[in-house]
Amino acid sequence: AAMGLVDEVVVRALAVPARRYVLGIAGGPGAGKSTLADALAATVTARGCPVGRAPMDGFHLSNEQLERLARRDRKGAPDTFDVDGYAELLRRVRSEAAARILAPDFDRDADEPVADVHVIAPAPGLVVAEGNYLGLPADGWPAVRDAIDELWFLDVDADVRAERCRLRQLRYGATPAHAQVWVRDVDRPNGELVDSSRNSADLVLTTADVDRMLAAG
Repeated sequence: AAMGLVDEVVVRALAVPARRYVLGIAGGPGAGKSTLADALAATVTARGCPVGRAPMDGFHLSNEQLERLARRDRKGAPDTFDVDGYAELLRRVRSEAAARILAPDFDRDADEPVADVHVIAPAPGLVVAEGNYLGLPADGWPAVRDAIDELWFLDVDADVRAERCRLRQLRYGATPAHAQVWVRDVDRPNGELVDSSRNSADLVLTTADVDRMLAAG
Protein backbone atom coordinates (compact mmCIF):
# COMPACT_ATOMS: atom_id res chain seq x y z
CA ALA A 1 0.00 0.00 0.00
CA ALA A 2 2.88 2.35 0.83
CA MET A 3 4.35 1.95 -2.63
CA GLY A 4 0.90 2.54 -4.04
CA LEU A 5 1.03 6.00 -2.46
CA VAL A 6 4.23 6.85 -4.31
CA ASP A 7 2.87 5.52 -7.60
CA GLU A 8 -0.30 7.59 -7.14
CA VAL A 9 1.74 10.74 -6.54
CA VAL A 10 3.74 10.09 -9.71
CA VAL A 11 0.48 9.67 -11.64
CA ARG A 12 -0.85 12.94 -10.20
CA ALA A 13 2.43 14.74 -10.97
CA LEU A 14 2.46 13.55 -14.57
CA ALA A 15 -1.23 14.47 -14.95
CA VAL A 16 -0.36 18.21 -14.84
CA PRO A 17 2.05 18.32 -17.82
CA ALA A 18 2.10 22.11 -18.11
CA ARG A 19 3.62 22.66 -14.65
CA ARG A 20 5.38 21.01 -11.75
CA TYR A 21 3.46 19.22 -8.98
CA VAL A 22 4.55 20.24 -5.48
CA LEU A 23 4.31 17.62 -2.73
CA GLY A 24 4.81 18.95 0.79
CA ILE A 25 5.95 16.84 3.75
CA ALA A 26 5.23 18.44 7.13
CA GLY A 27 5.77 17.27 10.69
CA GLY A 28 7.48 18.40 13.88
CA PRO A 29 11.25 18.53 14.45
CA GLY A 30 12.59 14.98 14.39
CA ALA A 31 9.58 13.51 12.55
CA GLY A 32 11.78 12.20 9.73
CA LYS A 33 10.75 14.59 6.94
CA SER A 34 14.13 14.75 5.20
CA THR A 35 14.62 10.99 5.41
CA LEU A 36 11.26 10.40 3.73
CA ALA A 37 11.91 13.15 1.16
CA ASP A 38 15.29 11.58 0.25
CA ALA A 39 13.72 8.14 -0.18
CA LEU A 40 10.79 9.52 -2.13
CA ALA A 41 13.06 11.45 -4.50
CA ALA A 42 15.09 8.32 -5.21
CA THR A 43 11.99 6.17 -5.78
CA VAL A 44 10.28 8.71 -8.03
CA THR A 45 13.48 9.19 -10.07
CA ALA A 46 13.66 5.41 -10.53
CA ARG A 47 10.12 5.56 -11.95
CA GLY A 48 11.26 7.99 -14.63
CA CYS A 49 9.59 11.11 -13.26
CA PRO A 50 11.73 14.28 -12.92
CA VAL A 51 12.01 15.24 -9.26
CA GLY A 52 13.43 18.26 -7.45
CA ARG A 53 13.76 19.47 -3.87
CA ALA A 54 12.72 22.72 -2.20
CA PRO A 55 13.18 22.39 1.59
CA MET A 56 11.82 25.00 3.97
CA ASP A 57 15.05 24.91 6.01
CA GLY A 58 16.87 26.69 3.18
CA PHE A 59 14.86 29.75 4.23
CA HIS A 60 16.18 29.92 7.79
CA LEU A 61 17.23 33.49 8.56
CA SER A 62 21.01 33.79 8.98
CA ASN A 63 22.48 33.74 12.49
CA GLU A 64 23.54 37.36 12.02
CA GLN A 65 19.98 38.35 11.18
CA LEU A 66 18.60 36.33 14.12
CA GLU A 67 20.98 38.07 16.50
CA ARG A 68 19.83 41.45 15.17
CA LEU A 69 16.22 40.36 15.88
CA ALA A 70 17.19 38.84 19.26
CA ARG A 71 15.79 35.47 18.09
CA ARG A 72 18.97 33.36 17.88
CA ASP A 73 17.98 31.40 20.99
CA ARG A 74 14.66 30.48 19.35
CA LYS A 75 16.04 29.53 15.94
CA GLY A 76 13.58 27.20 14.21
CA ALA A 77 10.42 29.00 15.41
CA PRO A 78 8.01 30.08 12.64
CA ASP A 79 9.21 33.70 12.71
CA THR A 80 12.87 32.72 12.18
CA PHE A 81 12.26 31.86 8.50
CA ASP A 82 11.87 34.00 5.39
CA VAL A 83 8.33 32.78 4.79
CA ASP A 84 7.61 35.19 1.94
CA GLY A 85 10.78 34.12 0.14
CA TYR A 86 9.81 30.47 0.50
CA ALA A 87 6.26 31.03 -0.75
CA GLU A 88 7.64 32.93 -3.76
CA LEU A 89 10.10 30.11 -4.57
CA LEU A 90 7.32 27.50 -4.44
CA ARG A 91 5.09 29.64 -6.67
CA ARG A 92 7.91 29.86 -9.23
CA VAL A 93 8.68 26.15 -8.92
CA ARG A 94 5.06 25.33 -9.58
CA SER A 95 4.27 27.71 -12.41
CA GLU A 96 7.58 28.20 -14.26
CA ALA A 97 8.12 24.66 -15.52
CA ALA A 98 10.42 25.82 -18.33
CA ALA A 99 12.79 27.57 -15.91
CA ARG A 100 15.82 26.01 -14.22
CA ILE A 101 15.37 26.97 -10.57
CA LEU A 102 17.96 26.94 -7.79
CA ALA A 103 16.80 26.30 -4.24
CA PRO A 104 18.71 26.77 -0.95
CA ASP A 105 19.12 24.28 1.89
CA PHE A 106 20.41 24.31 5.47
CA ASP A 107 23.94 23.22 6.38
CA ARG A 108 23.81 21.70 9.85
CA ASP A 109 27.59 21.73 10.27
CA ALA A 110 27.79 25.45 9.55
CA ASP A 111 24.38 26.05 11.22
CA GLU A 112 23.52 28.41 8.34
CA PRO A 113 21.38 28.36 5.18
CA VAL A 114 23.31 27.83 1.93
CA ALA A 115 22.18 29.17 -1.45
CA ASP A 116 21.71 27.13 -4.64
CA VAL A 117 22.11 23.63 -3.17
CA HIS A 118 19.28 22.10 -5.22
CA VAL A 119 18.95 22.43 -8.97
CA ILE A 120 15.38 21.93 -10.18
CA ALA A 121 15.54 20.96 -13.85
CA PRO A 122 13.55 22.94 -16.44
CA ALA A 123 10.84 20.32 -16.83
CA PRO A 124 7.46 19.42 -15.35
CA GLY A 125 7.50 16.65 -12.74
CA LEU A 126 7.48 16.41 -8.96
CA VAL A 127 9.09 18.77 -6.46
CA VAL A 128 9.28 17.71 -2.82
CA ALA A 129 9.02 20.51 -0.25
CA GLU A 130 9.61 19.50 3.36
CA GLY A 131 9.43 21.51 6.56
CA ASN A 132 7.78 21.97 9.92
CA TYR A 133 5.36 24.74 9.11
CA LEU A 134 3.97 23.97 5.66
CA GLY A 135 0.44 23.72 7.05
CA LEU A 136 0.58 26.53 9.62
CA PRO A 137 -2.57 28.69 9.36
CA ALA A 138 -0.95 32.02 10.36
CA ASP A 139 1.86 34.54 9.83
CA GLY A 140 2.34 34.23 6.09
CA TRP A 141 2.44 30.42 6.01
CA PRO A 142 -0.92 30.01 4.20
CA ALA A 143 0.83 31.41 1.09
CA VAL A 144 3.22 28.45 1.34
CA ARG A 145 0.32 26.00 1.70
CA ASP A 146 -1.37 27.58 -1.34
CA ALA A 147 1.71 26.82 -3.46
CA ILE A 148 1.64 23.14 -2.45
CA ASP A 149 -0.58 20.73 -4.41
CA GLU A 150 -0.65 17.95 -1.85
CA LEU A 151 0.49 17.96 1.78
CA TRP A 152 1.51 14.90 3.78
CA PHE A 153 1.80 15.12 7.56
CA LEU A 154 4.11 12.80 9.52
CA ASP A 155 2.38 11.94 12.78
CA VAL A 156 5.21 10.83 15.07
CA ASP A 157 5.06 10.50 18.88
CA ALA A 158 6.40 13.66 20.59
CA ASP A 159 8.78 11.68 22.84
CA VAL A 160 10.26 9.84 19.85
CA ARG A 161 10.78 13.14 18.06
CA ALA A 162 12.34 14.74 21.15
CA GLU A 163 14.86 11.91 21.49
CA ARG A 164 15.81 12.17 17.80
CA CYS A 165 16.25 15.94 18.22
CA ARG A 166 18.42 15.44 21.31
CA LEU A 167 20.67 12.97 19.49
CA ARG A 168 20.89 15.31 16.51
CA GLN A 169 21.98 18.18 18.77
CA LEU A 170 24.71 15.97 20.24
CA ARG A 171 25.81 14.86 16.77
CA TYR A 172 26.35 18.50 15.78
CA GLY A 173 28.43 19.36 18.82
CA ALA A 174 26.02 20.41 21.59
CA THR A 175 26.79 19.47 25.18
CA PRO A 176 24.27 17.05 26.76
CA ALA A 177 22.93 19.85 28.98
CA HIS A 178 22.53 22.28 26.06
CA ALA A 179 20.87 19.58 23.93
CA GLN A 180 18.35 18.85 26.68
CA VAL A 181 17.46 22.52 27.20
CA TRP A 182 17.19 23.16 23.45
CA VAL A 183 14.80 20.23 22.97
CA ARG A 184 12.69 21.35 25.96
CA ASP A 185 12.57 25.07 25.10
CA VAL A 186 12.65 25.05 21.29
CA ASP A 187 11.98 21.71 19.60
CA ARG A 188 9.09 20.53 21.80
CA PRO A 189 7.09 23.80 21.70
CA ASN A 190 7.66 24.08 17.94
CA GLY A 191 6.54 20.48 17.55
CA GLU A 192 3.31 21.17 19.47
CA LEU A 193 2.62 24.10 17.15
CA VAL A 194 3.23 21.88 14.11
CA ASP A 195 0.93 19.17 15.51
CA SER A 196 -1.85 21.75 15.76
CA SER A 197 -1.59 22.31 11.98
CA ARG A 198 -2.09 18.69 10.93
CA ASN A 199 -5.68 19.34 9.80
CA SER A 200 -4.42 21.27 6.79
CA ALA A 201 -2.78 18.08 5.43
CA ASP A 202 -4.33 15.92 2.72
CA LEU A 203 -2.84 12.75 4.19
CA VAL A 204 -1.62 11.85 7.68
CA LEU A 205 1.10 9.17 7.80
CA THR A 206 2.01 7.18 10.90
CA THR A 207 5.52 5.93 11.69
CA ALA A 208 4.43 2.48 10.47
CA ASP A 209 3.29 3.93 7.12
CA VAL A 210 6.63 5.69 6.68
CA ASP A 211 8.61 2.59 7.68
CA ARG A 212 6.73 0.57 5.05
CA MET A 213 7.45 3.22 2.45
CA LEU A 214 11.16 3.29 3.26
CA ALA A 215 11.38 -0.50 3.28
CA ALA A 216 9.62 -0.75 -0.07
CA GLY A 217 11.88 1.91 -1.65
